Amino acid sequence: MTELLLDQPLSPQDICDIARKRKKIRLSQAARQRLQDAHRRLRTLVENEAAAYGLNTGVGGLSDTRITPEKQSTLSRKILFSHATGVGQPLCAEATRAIMACAVNGYCLGYSGLRAEIIDRLVALLNHDCLPIVPRDGSVGYLTHMAHISLTLIGHGTLKVGDTHQPAARVLSQLGFEPLVLEAKEGLCLVNGLSCATGVASLVTEEGRNCLQWADRIAAATFDVLGGQQRAFDPRSAKLRVMPGHHTVSHGLNRDLTDSARIAKSQGQRTQDALSLRAIPHIHGSVHDALSGISQTVTQELRSLSDNPAIIEDETGIGAFSEAHAVGASIARVMDEAAIAMASLGAVAERRLDRMINPLISPFPPFLSSDSGTGSGFMIAQYTAASLVSANRRNALPASLDGGITSGLQEDILVHATPAALKARDVVANTRSILAIELLALCQAIDLADIAQDIAPRTRALYNRIRTIIPLYEEDHPLATDITRLETWMLKESPA
Repeated sequence: MTELLLDQPLSPQDICDIARKRKKIRLSQAARQRLQDAHRRLRTLVENEAAAYGLNTGVGGLSDTRITPEKQSTLSRKILFSHATGVGQPLCAEATRAIMACAVNGYCLGYSGLRAEIIDRLVALLNHDCLPIVPRDGSVGYLTHMAHISLTLIGHGTLKVGDTHQPAARVLSQLGFEPLVLEAKEGLCLVNGLSCATGVASLVTEEGRNCLQWADRIAAATFDVLGGQQRAFDPRSAKLRVMPGHHTVSHGLNRDLTDSARIAKSQGQRTQDALSLRAIPHIHGSVHDALSGISQTVTQELRSLSDNPAIIEDETGIGAFSEAHAVGASIARVMDEAAIAMASLGAVAERRLDRMINPLISPFPPFLSSDSGTGSGFMIAQYTAASLVSANRRNALPASLDGGITSGLQEDILVHATPAALKARDVVANTRSILAIELLALCQAIDLADIAQDIAPRTRALYNRIRTIIPLYEEDHPLATDITRLETWMLKESPA
């Protein structure tokens, strides 16, 4: 397990390395200095009499209710309990770790005011893989997820340690931490901001990129196996489209199809192929371009403050700026875009799958069954793919436009950033499953038609790679086993 020095803002890849590869975090001296400076500025404001949101006032619809110095610690504590209202199944470990990493990253920007010792607790839980139990549902943008995480920092709630569930207070004690009493604004700092949305969005960005790499490679292999008309990807025609993604995919297709005897034999047999084959550069290319912009926005979010208020010091002095930086309009919009983009990738993959198994149009045995008399082959696997395409279509509806009103009209527009990210990740997972079915099907087609020597070398290399882990499907076990095994493998691996 390697260590990641948190000096400058983390990248989406950094967040994924912490979440998926369990990289440890170590705060740099510069990050610690930013934390100390921010806390000093916060203490200066606390000692003043001017109203400052969340320091000496209530929160949300109670923002004009003044809080006496004696009650500021109580306010911080109660914020955690009152905001921990999540319901449903717990988030997976990867999502929880990503959110915690984003929280550490945000506090270390140096504008929130949390004490370094609180960040040290969060880092220690991450580094020792002691994870809070965080209900997935109940957020209209942020708050609930971080509230459940933050309660464990003060010794409440339960932590998952290995295969066990242990009281947070006991785990903190084992890690060497004394009981903690929150100070002014610290409760608000701990629940506020876009750590939840940005953490999940970082996973969407990186897992979506992996999924797209597989989609490009699988699409080329399916095109090869079906003997498509490669002229559709001729560079002379492709250059008429100026989109970078289109050029990337067209180039990749021509590379992957090089030296395919099957493609050469089929040349000129048809004027053009169906759109699911001939439009691969257009559809896949659009996803390339979308993910590029999405990644840029998530990276910008990781560099941005999403706390309220911001504690700033300049030549005019120290001030608390009550703003709306925790309104994740940008992250919500690009997560909706991610869901749409990845759903389109799954939709075209299912259509290519159908062209391999459908006896009305396929050159292969009906439904790719090894024994068409007794077996159904991939008939019902295509049902599964169609079901996932429909699920993706539902999840591609924009959460950012759902709206809503909360907190007694104080928060009278909602953008649902975290729900947008959560459903986008569901779409990525569904699309990976569709691609796994397509990949299994094209390998089955190669075997049944005995064309391994006729396909392009890169297609054959992909086929050989899959066949080292999953053999020809003889319908002697549930096909779901192969699908699940392959999609899990694809998430960990990259196409060569």
